[in-house]
Amino acid sequence: MNDALLQLYHRLPASTRSVAASLRGYYLRSWYYGPETERLAAEALERDQWSHVQWQTWQEEQLARVLHRAATQIPYYREQWNARRQRGDRASWEYLENWPILEKEPLRENPKRFVADDCDVRRMFSLTTSGTSGKPLSLWSSRGPLRSWYALLEARARHWAGVSRHDPWARLAGQLVVPVSQIKPPFWVFNTALNQLYMSSHHLAPQLVPHYLDALSRFRIKYLLGYSSSLNALAQEALRLKRDDLKMTVVITIAEPLLDYQRQAISEAFHCPVRQTYGMVEAVAAASECESGGLHSWPEVGVIEVLEANQPVPPDTSGELVCTSLLNVDMPLIRYRVGDRGSLAAGDSVCDCGRTLPIVNAIEGRNNDLLITQDGRRVFWLNPIFYGIPVREAQIIQERLDRVRVRYVPTPDFTAEGGRSITRRLRERVGNVSVILERVDEVPRGANGKFRAVICKVPAEERQSLGC
Repeated sequence: MNDALLQLYHRLPASTRSVAASLRGYYLRSWYYGPETERLAAEALERDQWSHVQWQTWQEEQLARVLHRAATQIPYYREQWNARRQRGDRASWEYLENWPILEKEPLRENPKRFVADDCDVRRMFSLTTSGTSGKPLSLWSSRGPLRSWYALLEARARHWAGVSRHDPWARLAGQLVVPVSQIKPPFWVFNTALNQLYMSSHHLAPQLVPHYLDALSRFRIKYLLGYSSSLNALAQEALRLKRDDLKMTVVITIAEPLLDYQRQAISEAFHCPVRQTYGMVEAVAAASECESGGLHSWPEVGVIEVLEANQPVPPDTSGELVCTSLLNVDMPLIRYRVGDRGSLAAGDSVCDCGRTLPIVNAIEGRNNDLLITQDGRRVFWLNPIFYGIPVREAQIIQERLDRVRVRYVPTPDFTAEGGRSITRRLRERVGNVSVILERVDEVPRGANGKFRAVICKVPAEERQSLGC
């Protein structure tokens, strides 16, 4: 939603906002789900029992098709291979190891070059993300791959946990469903199209959380899905208030690591198991947690390599995750460095749950800090601040509760209006703070060559005064 529409939406009465959210929900539902969804989900559940050899054979067949399509029908890759041939390079594109690693920058600079010749982005579903690096990315998917993705989500996140998309559920994530300046409920909208209570993650001050808890009870929510930190904020207040009426079937976490203390608090508060998931908008890898605590990857989504210094590492060894699309064949990303680290179990490892899906030992690298508002709220989803703004990369540093510094590397198209938009969007999320815009040639990196997109340096005494 662009800035003008967002401001118009925020002026609507609360009931009308839910109507607007539902209209958007019907649009999304038409893309996410169709008559084939139940069949696709059932087929995914059948594949949960495939052997390691079956998965290996299936992935090799899919990979061969994707690599051929990428080399011949994706402009970016086709030009790359043509240039290599002109230099006398006769390496075969049929072998994944012959492809260079794809960084985010080429994708960010000209994303349409990664879309197949036989596709038109005007007829595709548009997605935007800045990922873990702080760099905005634009992506597209056709209806088929998108519905396959949501069928996998239905099977391996919801069905494993005993719920479905038809159950009343609540999502606690980063959309500005109400203005950040709002101090009275509702801090949510109800999307009838998806049977979803969408709750703001920007209003979780301790004095406001009881309203959230009342809404969960009133709407008879069966399961929760959202950021670990936001769900933990709800859970901590539910425990403090001794609310014993909030019994969920499951809580599913997204986008952030699930820490042990968060899992314990969320499970205790909502009287249910907590399951974490892993994925990204680029749709090159995904994983979900089973009832035995194993994190299983979804092989249909992509091939996952674990590399160190661009070389493969043994099973059970941590390294950078480099992934290749198998699902989104119309915008495939080949050997894409996702920005996370992790480790995979040996291919023949079997989980106690009995499923033979590959096991992810650990996912690292998603530890960007939260920002803290002056009334004690924690704000995680800050990526939309840079949507549509011509910057190459950016970093948000909270120096004090009332002061935030934004380091940014502008493109030639950057204007003063872009800076004002960054300031306005940041204040929409964290309140009336001093925003310092710092233009830099490059965001400083750490020893590993990376930078954290969000850093909270709020002094300990200020945190303690808010109970943070």
